[in-house]
Amino acid sequence: MARFIPNVFNFWVVVFVAIGSIACSYGLAIMGAIIGQPSFYISLNLAPPGTPGYDTTSALIGAFNGLGSAGAVLGAIFSAWSADRFSRKHSMQFGSAIMSIGAGLCAGSVNTTMFLIARVIAGFGLGMLFSIIPMYQSEISTPETRGFMVSIHGIMIGMGYSLSSWINFGVYFITASGSTSSFPWRFPMAFQAAPVMILLAGSFMLPYSPRWLMRKGRFEEAQTVLKRLHAFNDEVSIERVAKEFHQIRRQVEQDQESHDGIVWYELLRTAPNRKRTIIAMILMWGAQLTGTLVLANYGVLLFISLGLKGYMPLFLLGIWVTVGFLGNIITALFLDRFGRRKFLLVGISGILVSLICECALQAKYLGTNNIAGLNAAVFFIYLFIAFFGCCIDATQFVYLTEIFPNHIRSQGSAFGIVNSALAALVMLMVAPIALEKITWRFFLVLIVPTACYLVVIFLYFPETSKKSLEDINEAFGEKVAAHYTHATRDEEEEYRKAADHEMDSNLNIAPKDDGVVHHVERSSG
Repeated sequence: MARFIPNVFNFWVVVFVAIGSIACSYGLAIMGAIIGQPSFYISLNLAPPGTPGYDTTSALIGAFNGLGSAGAVLGAIFSAWSADRFSRKHSMQFGSAIMSIGAGLCAGSVNTTMFLIARVIAGFGLGMLFSIIPMYQSEISTPETRGFMVSIHGIMIGMGYSLSSWINFGVYFITASGSTSSFPWRFPMAFQAAPVMILLAGSFMLPYSPRWLMRKGRFEEAQTVLKRLHAFNDEVSIERVAKEFHQIRRQVEQDQESHDGIVWYELLRTAPNRKRTIIAMILMWGAQLTGTLVLANYGVLLFISLGLKGYMPLFLLGIWVTVGFLGNIITALFLDRFGRRKFLLVGISGILVSLICECALQAKYLGTNNIAGLNAAVFFIYLFIAFFGCCIDATQFVYLTEIFPNHIRSQGSAFGIVNSALAALVMLMVAPIALEKITWRFFLVLIVPTACYLVVIFLYFPETSKKSLEDINEAFGEKVAAHYTHATRDEEEEYRKAADHEMDSNLNIAPKDDGVVHHVERSSG
């Protein structure tokens, strides 16, 4: 495990902030689970599936999901400013507080209007966390382990989806026993506040991003944080941290000299940044247009359409999201070894095959009693999530946080999450109506963009693995202030001098009872 976890403190910081990732995916998936609870329709006075008036219910379900995504768009946009102005750390705290308030309002809703407003509030906090958490993880990780570390965000996303489905599966039996209590949907809705409240409570012990500190001119604090995150009390790790600190500082100083201060404009000002921005948009739209969030939110309805009844749709959805969760673990273990491009290409190829087969099977067997054909359709729904979980889910967030340079990373990450939320908004608003009206033909709508996505990744997405965040700039045609990997002889001499200076300064990097962590806390004011 040493190659995955070079520093235990670094690892646990990454894991702790990913508790917020659980809340994000739980919040995204919760609607797909509670629409399988009969008491939800009763509490909000909605017509249940298969009854007169369900067309109105279907439109409202789309609105519930759509406004959650709209809130996420606003939250991601806000985070682009707050993460630079107030730090990644304080923005995570604010997003956690907002999301917990929204979750409580959702759980206490007494009518559809209150529920719609609460979904926007919860979505706002969700959008902030979704944008900031993987960016923060990326900025505090070493170049060699960044794929593994940021993939923990994906693992926790899978865990959130799994929790949503299994909690709803458990409370389903309260309704099945004849109870008319609203607990089977209110409790799962309220539970999304639990992870963010834990994150908020413990977030005061988190270090600031060293790259954010350097952008604010707080170089001594940044060096202290880097040593706490990446070093042990040995000469080799001191030299590595000195090299990393020197490169980041050089790049930050170069970026401050070259950009004009209008940060959002920077996304489009230069050809390399335009390429990054277009790739980020395609990356996040493409992942959503595969239909994964549609299946996560409306999988219950899809399984019902395939002839499954009672608790089985909820049970199968629980297994489906658990497969995705396990797939993210595979991503974490192998992404740094094989690279981002290979994972994306293999994953989208497998998803495309799954969608084509699913479309063909539903076209032939939907509405029939052919058990073998319907079971085959269920199988390809599972094959879809296996490829998505193993290759796409975590990888998209790793890649998004890597491709933008330090001075516009918060804006670039927010832009990507905004595009993901907009794509989700479109898909989730349209999907319930499309699944009811055009049934299997909806999969044709997913196949075409997925095929285009595969071609674009192959032709235009550069590899980013095993490089420092600063070195990645070179893949987009920009000058690197100093290379971390493949350094020139002159650069190695610079690093050696920096390391010698660090050794001579006799700074104590070992943790103390009243040492580094408390020093970092005091810097927050």
